[in-house]
Amino acid sequence: MTMFMCEYFILFFSVACGLWVFCSKRKHLLNTLLSLEYIMLSVFWLLILYLSITGQEVFFSLFFLTFAACEGALGLALLVSIVRTHGNDRFGNFNLLQC
Repeated sequence: MTMFMCEYFILFFSVACGLWVFCSKRKHLLNTLLSLEYIMLSVFWLLILYLSITGQEVFFSLFFLTFAACEGALGLALLVSIVRTHGNDRFGNFNLLQC
């Protein structure tokens, strides 16, 4: 098993772990946002590894990292807004019929 295959396995395993946490721990918005950021960072490293192995330019990864940062900032703004209006980030306390 080559070193690149071992790195691919580790990165795919980290993405799978992030997806598992995203699907199983849905009680709090902060846990969901943290697992999304973990998935995005794992996919970013997977993209960097793939682009460096194939000899492509790594410039495309900057666009991906920019969108991941924007997603994180949007999620944090949503978290702050929800905590200010509802008092906590627990999904069980939200009533979607009430504004």
